[in-house]
Amino acid sequence: MLKKLIDGLFRSGNVNDEEIPATDYEGFLITPDPQDVGGQYRVSGWIRKPVEGGETREHRFERSDIVSSREDCIQLTLRKAQRFIDDTGDAMFDER
Repeated sequence: MLKKLIDGLFRSGNVNDEEIPATDYEGFLITPDPQDVGGQYRVSGWIRKPVEGGETREHRFERSDIVSSREDCIQLTLRKAQRFIDDTGDAMFDER
């Protein structure tokens, strides 16, 4: 019970009881992570890319877009991430 309470504190806003499977796009793995915002869902997720040596680079993103359906949020997240990958490519992993 205490573990559930502690996990809940660190996962506030996360509506994924189980992680959504990653979608492969152009060698990048997109994992939507819709955030609950008062019954609606904010577009957010992870973009990861396996690199040589068994490491994985990752980029966390969160958009201001909010939609009413969790499934619509997942689909919008995938489209936004794909566009970001097309526009930015590996440069998203560069430190700023």
